[in-house]
Amino acid sequence: MHSLPDSMHAIAITEPGSPEVLKLTQRPLPHAKEDEVLIKVYAAGINRPDMMQRAGLYPPPPGVTDIPGLEVSGVIISVGDRVNDWQIGDSVCALVAGGGYAEYVTAPGSQCLPIPRGLTFREAASIPETYFTVWSNVFDRAQLAEKESILVHGGSSGIGTTAIQLCRAFGRKIFVTAGSDEKCRTCETIGASKAINYRSEDFSERIMALTDNKGVDVIIDMVAGDYTQPNLKCLADDGRIVIIAFLGGVKTNINMTDILRRRLTITGSTLRPRSTEFKANIALSLRNKVWPLPESKAIEPLIFRSFPLGHAADAHRLMESSQHIGKITLDVCDH
Repeated sequence: MHSLPDSMHAIAITEPGSPEVLKLTQRPLPHAKEDEVLIKVYAAGINRPDMMQRAGLYPPPPGVTDIPGLEVSGVIISVGDRVNDWQIGDSVCALVAGGGYAEYVTAPGSQCLPIPRGLTFREAASIPETYFTVWSNVFDRAQLAEKESILVHGGSSGIGTTAIQLCRAFGRKIFVTAGSDEKCRTCETIGASKAINYRSEDFSERIMALTDNKGVDVIIDMVAGDYTQPNLKCLADDGRIVIIAFLGGVKTNINMTDILRRRLTITGSTLRPRSTEFKANIALSLRNKVWPLPESKAIEPLIFRSFPLGHAADAHRLMESSQHIGKITLDVCDH
C-alpha cells in the first residue's frame, strides 16, 4: 500500500452565507480512531442539512469536523484497531456526521455498509443519508404498519424518492406532494399511489378525498410551519406526524382539540447528533431488510446530476433552486 498524503482537497465553509462561501481548500488528512475506518472518497451526496450548515443554521456536533457532507462512498484505506467487520480495500458507502466533501473522511465502522451489487460509487454515495433517515422515521419512529397509508411532503426530493420506493417495496400505500406536474409524474412512475401538486391543489382536501375521508396514518413532514395545521386535518385517528425539517419555519399555531380528541401524535427527529450506537442499529436493519432490494433492482437510486468536488457551490445552487428530482452528488477522487 502506498503511503498516505499529509493533506487533502476539501470544501470549506469560509463564512456563513450563500453558496459562494464554499471554497476548495487544503486540509490535513484525518486519522481513523480505534472504532473508525478511513475512506478514500469517490463520491459524496448533497443534502438539505448541508445548506443549513453553510448558512450557519446547523452547526456540526461537538468534536465533528466543520467540513460539510453527511454521506460518501469509496474504498477503505485504513482500519482502526477495534474494527473487525472491514478490511483495507473494501468498497463501502457510509453515513458520517460531517467531512463528506473531501478526498478522505473517517467513519465509524458500524455506520458503513457494503455497496450493493450493481450500483456505481456515485449511486452508492446517494443512499446513506436518505435511507437511514427514511427507515428510522417511517418504519422505526412512526411504526408504519401493513395496510396503513403515509403522506410524504417533498416527494421528488432525495428523501421523498427514497420513501416512495421503500414503501412500495414493503407494500405500504404512499401519497406525496411535489411542486410541478413533471415531478408528480415521476413520483407516480416510481411507485407513489398519488402525487399531489401543492401549487395547484389543497393537499389536505385531496388526501381526504383519496382516503374516503379517513386520512393517512403517518405524515413525514420536512416543511413544518404553516403545513402543520393542514397536516393535522388530513391525519387519521391515532395518526402520527414526524417532522424531519422545517423549511417552512419553526413556529406555527395549531388547534389542540383534534390532537386530544383523535389521539394524534406530533413528533420529530434529526439524525446527525444521534449516537453511533443508534446509527449502527439502523445500519444493521438496512443491511438485513433493505440492502437486498437495490441488488435485485427492486429499488434504484435516482441521481439528477453530479458535479466535481470543486463545483460544490453549483451543486448547492441547484438544490436551492428545487429544480431537481432525486439526488445531487459530488464526484471526488478518480477511481
